[in-house]
Amino acid sequence: MNQTSKTPCRDENERVDTVNENIKLIQKKNGLTYGTDAYLLAAFVRPDKDALCVDLGSGTGIIPLLLCKRDKVARAVGVEVQAEFAELIGRNASLNDLSDRLVPLSIDARELTQVALGKALNCEQGRCADIVVANPPYMRVGNGRRNEADAKFIARHEVCGDIGDFCAAAARVLRYGGSFYVVYRPDRLSELMAALHKERLEPKRMTFVHADAESEPSMVLIEARAGGNASLTVTPPLILHDVQSRGLSHRPLTEAAQRVYDEMRLG
Repeated sequence: MNQTSKTPCRDENERVDTVNENIKLIQKKNGLTYGTDAYLLAAFVRPDKDALCVDLGSGTGIIPLLLCKRDKVARAVGVEVQAEFAELIGRNASLNDLSDRLVPLSIDARELTQVALGKALNCEQGRCADIVVANPPYMRVGNGRRNEADAKFIARHEVCGDIGDFCAAAARVLRYGGSFYVVYRPDRLSELMAALHKERLEPKRMTFVHADAESEPSMVLIEARAGGNASLTVTPPLILHDVQSRGLSHRPLTEAAQRVYDEMRLG
C-alpha cells in the first residue's frame, strides 16, 4: 500500500511515504497514519469533476489529496481542528503540486459554517459544498486505552465532536442535493443512521467491508444526500482477503478488492 520515501522531513517526528496514486505524504509519527478506511472512503466517492469537496477531520489531507489526484473533485478544503495538522495539509498539498486545489482550514467542525468555508476559499460570500467526506473518530471518550500522543487520542476519540456533530457540520455546508460520504464502525451504525436522519441527510448507498468472507464487517461506507428521498441501496459487500490467507504476514487482496485499489472506485 505504501513505501517509505527518502524525501527529507521537517523533524524527527515526521516521515514521508509514497502512497496510492503516487502521492508523497508527510505523516507524523505521533498521529494517525494512512490506512485502509481512508482509501476506501476516497474510492467510494462518486466522481464530480466540478465539485467543491470538504473533508471533515482531514488529518494529513490524504482523502482530498486522493480525490484531487484522481480528478474526482475540482477543489477541496481540509477541515482540521489541530493546527499542526492543518498546517501539514498545506505542506502535503504543496508537495504534490495541489496547492491550487486543496486548501486547509483550521477550525473545529462544530463551528464550521458556509461563511467560514467561503473565507478559506477567499470568497466574499459564504460557499456551499457539493461533496462532504468524513472519516470521523470511532471511539467514545473513556473507551479504549489512552494514547500517549494527544494527536492520536483526538483523532480516534470523540473529543472534538461525535458522529452527530460531524453530520450536523456536513448538513450546514452542503448544497441541497449534495452528497455526504462517511466511513464508520458497523457496531455504531444505528447511531450514524439516527444522526443522518436528524440532519435530513438521506442514506442512499451503503457498503459493508469484511476482512474475509467468514469475518464480521470491520467498516461500513455510506453515501447520504442532502434533502434526498428515502431510497437506500445496500451493495454487495467488499471482501478484502480470501479466508485461506489467514495467518499470513501479508494477505493478498481478492480480485474485487484489487480492482478497487487499481481504479480507486468502489460501487
